[in-house]
Amino acid sequence: MAARGHEDRNVRVLVVGWFSFLDGEATAGDVGAAETVCTELDAAGITHETAWSPNFRPEGLDLDEAEERDYSDLVFVCGPLSGPQVQDLHRRFPRCHRVAVGVSVVDPEDPAARGFHTILPRDVAGEGEQRDLAPGAPVGQRVPVVGVTVAPGQPEYGTRSAHADTHERLGRWLANKDCARVPLDTRLDTRDWLHCADTTQFDSLIHRTDLVVTTRLHGLVLALRNGVPALAVDPVTGGAKVAAQGRAWNWPVVTVTGTQQGPNPWHLEQLWRWCRNEGREAARARARGTTSPLAEELTQILGPRQPSR
Repeated sequence: MAARGHEDRNVRVLVVGWFSFLDGEATAGDVGAAETVCTELDAAGITHETAWSPNFRPEGLDLDEAEERDYSDLVFVCGPLSGPQVQDLHRRFPRCHRVAVGVSVVDPEDPAARGFHTILPRDVAGEGEQRDLAPGAPVGQRVPVVGVTVAPGQPEYGTRSAHADTHERLGRWLANKDCARVPLDTRLDTRDWLHCADTTQFDSLIHRTDLVVTTRLHGLVLALRNGVPALAVDPVTGGAKVAAQGRAWNWPVVTVTGTQQGPNPWHLEQLWRWCRNEGREAARARARGTTSPLAEELTQILGPRQPSR
């Protein structure tokens, strides 16, 4: 069916995608495609709203709420036109003019595809292709890339271990920071592509971050080795080896006290601001003096000795 013009009718568009379904995934590609569509609708002066999965954006409009509102059109963005969830949109919004854009049409006879009045595909088997919509999304201000490496449970510290509470509170705080988070695993593996195979590879990875958030001793010291500021938290009540390395490097470390359930958010914010400003030059200065005197002491102990008589 040919697309209808909007000049002679009251147009109110609902934008949906796989990111709208309760158990659907919100990928950067799908959301970027929706942002491209919304930008075009704004430029054309067309009123629109977007439905989100409550698992992704609990504060946003969801499909159940949208079903109670009066829309003239439903626009499904990105992803494949298949499956019961897409097909269910036709039942939910039977009075809407339904359009699919930037989608993959695997089977044109699939009921999920046949329910749309208009399909503007990115690819149809054997019928050519168009560029995906996601690259057209507005480009925002670049945010810091933050490597995150956390310590495993350390039973040697007994009741002083506050790892669970520390990681839970640190995770909630970090989730609200406007940054690109990258998990960093210090474990090396020569057979598993998910891990670096040697220290040079790990150095290359950590060197490309702007900041490292860590509860691991080596998360702290390897960040400083590469001139990258580290927001380090010692997950042992009263401080242990992470705090000790902080003192050895003259570097601030957030320490959990016995009266806290994890790190103090105010202390995290203070250290975050310092790491993003003065801490950058401080980390570069630490990288210029990374040698430990322990190595030299070892060679003195193991070096030439006077023969015993």
